[in-house]
Amino acid sequence: MTTVTFRDETATGRALEEFSLPGLPERISARELVRLRVREEVARHNAAPSHHFRGLVKPTDAETELNGYRMRTARRLDWERQADAAEAAFARNGFLLLVGDRQIEDLDEEIALTTDPVVSFVKLVPLVGG
Repeated sequence: MTTVTFRDETATGRALEEFSLPGLPERISARELVRLRVREEVARHNAAPSHHFRGLVKPTDAETELNGYRMRTARRLDWERQADAAEAAFARNGFLLLVGDRQIEDLDEEIALTTDPVVSFVKLVPLVGG
């Protein structure tokens, strides 16, 4: 079992937020890794629901803010719904997934967490008019 650090980064590599999860298997698919990350961030939100959610993908009926998303009402989120949205966002290039210094391009790819215990997520913002 290994401890993995999940980190959100800007496109220039500046770390925005990070948290660690212990007890993960030594090998895991990228899909499972994304779903684990989303499950953890939703669990943290649901422990004290608020109007603000700092997560990988925007919840339904939320507006994008500088550092997260603002929801109309403070509410609990469904982690599976958020995880499905994260998989869809990955498929349409909504974010990059980096393990160590390499980019993961397929959610079915197996990752050795003992080699690279830092997993970075870089949200991509569409260009206006492009």
